[in-house]
This record gives sequence, structure tokens and C-alpha cells, in this order.
Amino acid sequence: DDIDRAYFAVFDGHGGVDAANYSATHLHVNVGLHEEIVKNPAEALKCSFQKTDEMFLFKAKREKLRSGTTGVSALIVGNKLHIAWLGDSQVMLVQQGKAVSLMDPHKPERE
Repeated sequence: DDIDRAYFAVFDGHGGVDAANYSATHLHVNVGLHEEIVKNPAEALKCSFQKTDEMFLFKAKREKLRSGTTGVSALIVGNKLHIAWLGDSQVMLVQQGKAVSLMDPHKPERE
């Protein structure tokens, strides 16, 4: 279509790189193929994080992998920014030299 989109993501592996590498390889594909990517990018991100997690868990069980990952992604659609994250990875927006808080990161002490 004629809508400009940009996708960025960072993954921080825990206990190895398998989950981070898998996520880096598959998450953006799941986002791009999600049926809601045009109408509801936030839902596409959420569902794609869940799907990628399920896919990796299947692989991890089959191959006896024991790593995990945090992840954060930014999807820019036109002039809108959509952020999705898992774990304690964070995104910071700097606007006119000032930090703008975009999220409340996941921490073990947070319900």
C-alpha cells in the first residue's frame, strides 16, 4: 500500500542467544504478515509477540534450548509510533532534547 512504515527492534538474550536470535529473525515477519497490520498495528504487534513466543517455545522444547530474551520494538506507521515490549527492555524518546517516558517497564517486583 502507499503508507510508509518502519520497524525497529532490540532483543537482549538471557541464558544464551537462541531466543534473541529467533525473535530477531521471526518477529518482524509475524508483524508484517498479521491480518491487522493495516487497521490495528498495536494489535498486530501484541499478537506477533505472542505468536513468536509460542513458536520459540515449540522449538526450544524440541531442541532442548534453555534461553530467553527481552525485547522491544517500535513500529512507525505514517506519523504514529507504536511500541511493544517484553521484559525489562525499554524505549526512550527524546523530543527537543528532553526524555519522554513511553512505558512502564516490566520488573520482578511489579504485579
